[in-house]
Amino acid sequence: MLDPSSSEEESDGIVEEESKEVMAPQAGSRISPSRTSESSGGLQPGSRGSSARPSSPSPSAVSEHEKEEVEKLHREEEERKKKLQLYVFVMRCIAYPFNAKQPTDMARRQQKITKQQLQTVKDRFESFLKGDTQIVADEAFINAVQSYYEVFLKSDRVAKMVQMGGFSALDCREVFKRHIEKRVRSLPEIDGLSKETVLSSWMAKFDTIYRGDEDPRKAQQRMTASAASELILSKDQLYEMFQQILGIKKFEHQLLYQACQLDNLDEQAAQIRRELDGRLQMADQIARAGKFPKFVSKEMEAMYIEELKSSVNQLMANLESVPVSKGGEFKLQKLKKGHNTSIIDMGQEDENQLSKSDVVLSFTLEVVIMEVQGLKSLAPNRIVYCTMEVEGGEKLQTDQAEASKPTWGTQGDFTTTHPLPGVKVKLFTESTGVLALEDKELGRVVLHPTPNSPKAAELHKMTLTKACPDHDLKIKLAVRMDKPQNMKHCGYLWAFGKNVWKRWKKRFFVLVQVSQYTFAMCSYREKKAEPQELLQLDGYTVDYTDPQPGLDGGRAFFNAVKGGEGDTVIFASDDEQDRILWVQAMYRATGQSHKPVPPTQVQKLNSKGGASAQMDAPISQFCKYGHADRAQKHGMDEFISANPCSFDHAQLFEMVQHLTLEHRINDSFASLGWFSPGQVFVLDEYCARNGVRGCHRHLCYLGDLLGRSDTGAMIDPTLLHYSFAFCASHVHGNRPDGLGTVAVEEKERFEEIKERLRVLLENQIVNFRYCFPFGRPEGALKATLSLLERVLMKDIVTPVPPEEVKGVIRKCLEQAAEINYQRIKEYATAEAEKTHKDPKQDPENAGQVATPAKKLEDTIRLAELVIEVLQQNEDHHAEAFAWWTDLMVEHAEHFLSLYAVDMDAALEIQSPESWDSFPLFQLLNDFLRLDYHLCNGKFHKHLQDLYAPLVVRYVDLMETSIAQSIHRGFEREGWEPVKSLTSNLPNVNLPNVNLQIPKVPNLPAALPVSGLSVNLPQMPSFSTPSWMAAIYDSDNGSGTSEDLFWKLDALQTFIRDLHWPEEEFAKHLDNRIKTMSSDMIENCVKRTRMAFESKLTKSSRSTDFRIPLSICTMFNVMVDAKDQSAKLCAMEMGSEKQKHSEIDERIESSVKEMISLLVAKFVAILESVLAKISRYDEGTLFSSFLSFTVKAASKYVDVPKPGMDVADGYVTFVRHSQDILRDKVNEEVYIERLFDQWYTGTMDLLGRWLTERMDQQLHVYQLKILIRIVKKKYRDFRLQGVLDSTLNSKMYETVRTRLTVEEASASVREGGMQGISMKDSDEEDEEDD
Repeated sequence: MLDPSSSEEESDGIVEEESKEVMAPQAGSRISPSRTSESSGGLQPGSRGSSARPSSPSPSAVSEHEKEEVEKLHREEEERKKKLQLYVFVMRCIAYPFNAKQPTDMARRQQKITKQQLQTVKDRFESFLKGDTQIVADEAFINAVQSYYEVFLKSDRVAKMVQMGGFSALDCREVFKRHIEKRVRSLPEIDGLSKETVLSSWMAKFDTIYRGDEDPRKAQQRMTASAASELILSKDQLYEMFQQILGIKKFEHQLLYQACQLDNLDEQAAQIRRELDGRLQMADQIARAGKFPKFVSKEMEAMYIEELKSSVNQLMANLESVPVSKGGEFKLQKLKKGHNTSIIDMGQEDENQLSKSDVVLSFTLEVVIMEVQGLKSLAPNRIVYCTMEVEGGEKLQTDQAEASKPTWGTQGDFTTTHPLPGVKVKLFTESTGVLALEDKELGRVVLHPTPNSPKAAELHKMTLTKACPDHDLKIKLAVRMDKPQNMKHCGYLWAFGKNVWKRWKKRFFVLVQVSQYTFAMCSYREKKAEPQELLQLDGYTVDYTDPQPGLDGGRAFFNAVKGGEGDTVIFASDDEQDRILWVQAMYRATGQSHKPVPPTQVQKLNSKGGASAQMDAPISQFCKYGHADRAQKHGMDEFISANPCSFDHAQLFEMVQHLTLEHRINDSFASLGWFSPGQVFVLDEYCARNGVRGCHRHLCYLGDLLGRSDTGAMIDPTLLHYSFAFCASHVHGNRPDGLGTVAVEEKERFEEIKERLRVLLENQIVNFRYCFPFGRPEGALKATLSLLERVLMKDIVTPVPPEEVKGVIRKCLEQAAEINYQRIKEYATAEAEKTHKDPKQDPENAGQVATPAKKLEDTIRLAELVIEVLQQNEDHHAEAFAWWTDLMVEHAEHFLSLYAVDMDAALEIQSPESWDSFPLFQLLNDFLRLDYHLCNGKFHKHLQDLYAPLVVRYVDLMETSIAQSIHRGFEREGWEPVKSLTSNLPNVNLPNVNLQIPKVPNLPAALPVSGLSVNLPQMPSFSTPSWMAAIYDSDNGSGTSEDLFWKLDALQTFIRDLHWPEEEFAKHLDNRIKTMSSDMIENCVKRTRMAFESKLTKSSRSTDFRIPLSICTMFNVMVDAKDQSAKLCAMEMGSEKQKHSEIDERIESSVKEMISLLVAKFVAILESVLAKISRYDEGTLFSSFLSFTVKAASKYVDVPKPGMDVADGYVTFVRHSQDILRDKVNEEVYIERLFDQWYTGTMDLLGRWLTERMDQQLHVYQLKILIRIVKKKYRDFRLQGVLDSTLNSKMYETVRTRLTVEEASASVREGGMQGISMKDSDEEDEEDD
């Protein structure tokens, strides 16, 4: 913007350059008004000549074209004139505001994000997800960013919000913050790391990703520069802003600025006073002529006049309250305003008379002493100095200087209240005499400066003393006296009046402004603070006059006349220029409507024949700078001299507000329709200064905002609410701005706006997901609902019935459900089409009907979108509908009912043998059961009714399938442990382990629909999947049992993960599954018990018997059955779980029987060993023969000990059996029970065998074998953990005693036992090892 204080030469150059553009044909809209016809005529030939056409058009066509061009140019010219005139009014509001201030409490608006910036943000987040950045992040943060990127940044609703101009970086950040809060809260607690720290860390990483490689300091600088319009603006910035708004060129602004003297506050204050006087006169004219606006009531016409005068009086009071000077200490005279006079109530004249003490002036003087010339009589080395003082003030002294070079440059600052002060400057030299008490004064000068005195340093001849022999002594000094703010002009004038200045005499006059409406002409004498005489200018009119005969002195005359009283004061100055300045200053002070014109200027205009056109020109034209001539040259004079009271400011304000809003919407801020502080300030000042009614202002604002909303701009509903509430309050007579009159036009326009607003609000509620995506702007939807309730009110007092509001919102939400579902369905269809091949590339599949599986897949995907929409509604919009929660529930149910139609259609075409639709139920049910309002709602119950028969039928078929697999499996069971079967299978990851939806157990392929009487196919003995090894690697059960337990567990898991919401049916399913599991496990236990007995029956009874793995597997089946029964057959009984008693007892009894059978087997094997050594019983033929043969042979060869192989074989059998059982059977309790019974049973057998031979002496070989068996058995079972109480039983003691006695007898009889003894020894331990 051009500086208003630019030099005249620069201004002329700019004007000449711009004037060339004005005269160019392309700038037809900038042509001077006085040359419109000539310019338009000159443009037409040029336009025709510049377009080359093959043939000339007809004359009628050419004339029509020319006519359209002329009309277009005329419209453009009228529009330009209107904007220029409007800019003049706006400039004056900016130059001298006295009603409004720039607000400092407005919400700060954020920079809007453009389409290109949104794409840049997307690219940055995509780069992060691809790992192309150096930002370190954990998996949880990456998942959060992934979800944010997919759901938010890629959403078409965000792109729409960018297009609407309401999307800012703050929105991006706030949505992400809300997005991660739930995620962070759900994370497990970590010692030493609070969740607030995690949130802060994640937000810092988000900011880093959002910013990318951009330097944050440059971004901050750019943001600071672009945010200037959101701060308090200077006047120059406001001028520049409204130049852009109204399309005003720089040179036009400069011409208007200088011609209007906007830098002259006195001229602007005088302009305001003239405007207010004009408005009072206009109010009187309206009252006299009876040309009132059309009001809703005839009684409002008188009230309208009172309101006009009251508003003017309020403006006068505002202007009066503006300080005259920034730091002035003068007294402000508060004046009462009347209604029938232009400025002051004449009836209160006595009360408003000024006294001399009311006029206080304060001056600041700067006295600068430069040098003294002509000082020749003193020795060069003598010391000289000067003193300075203002009479009545303190005295100051310069530094000392030598007489050869008396220069200082010392400045002294003084303050005085005398308009004609006396300034004394004295020159001194130091006295050299011993007895001298004072320095010697050489000379002095006394000056009487005024604010009009020259500011430059001048030489003054000094008055010499007797002590100075020099005759031509001069001092160079400068005296600068400032002009206070309340002094408007000063100088010497000749004056003569009737009541004051009764003698024609030259006096020093000062025009003093006491307050904004009180001025006084005061005459002063030298050295006096109070005026000698004063004339209060209230009611006076100043004008030029001819020289008065009989008055000697003065050349240029003017007078001040008081209307009605005829009191006249004549003034005269010594030159014409001084007279113009005095008249101009007094013209501003009086506030008169008459504009004085200098006689010299009138003569000049008469000579040019333009006097009539320029008689009303403002006095500002005749300022010494000559800017008015250039303004006249460029056609600006008509805008400057236009009377503001003659314009329809309501229409002009509507135009400037419309253009300002357009500028605001298109700037770089997400303003949502809110003006910037500077714009609010200018518009407020314009309305107050030009009497624009508040209702009209807000009606125009509402109309513009609604128009912007219709074109797709995002508007803050709070702003609409504020303006609507103001208008409603005014129309219904509540006087929000103090105006009680209501125009018919205002009421009609309000009703129209109200209807438009209602339609807009209902449409926004219908499209709330798209008008307020992700709850942005913050609180906008809530404000929209509140505004709708206000719009539905009949007046401002009677609240609308809640049911009526509820009905409107219900209707809107019903439409919203249909729109939302239609859009997500279209989105899902488009998404599905992208995943398939183009029909052109794959013509065979083109037009093919979707398969049931594909239809189900699409339905599940649609269900995910439905849940996502409902979840977003809950997260981002539920708070706004807090007062209408039931309506949101109805909206959700209606939304789900629309989906139910498509869901039912997809499920109807599914095969009866297909169970692939269960994930759909689980997906929907898991969402609905956790929603307090939707759980067991209409759609939820429909979903249960739809799937309940399917679940029952599935459980029936699974029960039949499992029963058949048990039957077939046990018939072909090899009883090999699962570990050996699955050891060769690959160890792969479980499928869908990360999914929340459980895997549905597969039924056999050919199951018909009928119930239990189905013919099931032959199933393999072990049909577990390949990944079963990863689950059951530590188990040693049989294939059939493990398959059974897996199926039962999978079935129960599936039913449990269905989370059936209806309690009775859920309990029925649970009991049904547990009862079935109990029956199946009982059957498994029974078959295992039978197989166990059969296996033992077929096995050997000798010491060669080795316990097969199948025996251990059967034990493990029992172990697994017991474990699984606790899990699969437990019933919920109140707060505690109880096992199914029957199956538990059945398992326990079967295990006991199996242990008994196995112990019986072990006892039978020991019986076979005892039967072998029974041949050596005393008295038998075999025993005698065997003893004789051994004795005879032992004389010649080393005969091995007979019978030790039998003992060793049995000991080996026992140890091997113990190791197998201990290693392969998984239940320690069963092993301990088995070993106890085994030890006890075999020991009892030995006791009985010895008891039968109580009367016989044991053969030495029998004794050795028994000793070996008993000792090893005792030791081995003790190592296996059999308790001492069991080991040292009575039977053991009996056997041990008998064998010890037999050992003693044999030692005497045979001469020794060859190292075999019942006593423990280290040698035996070594033999065992």
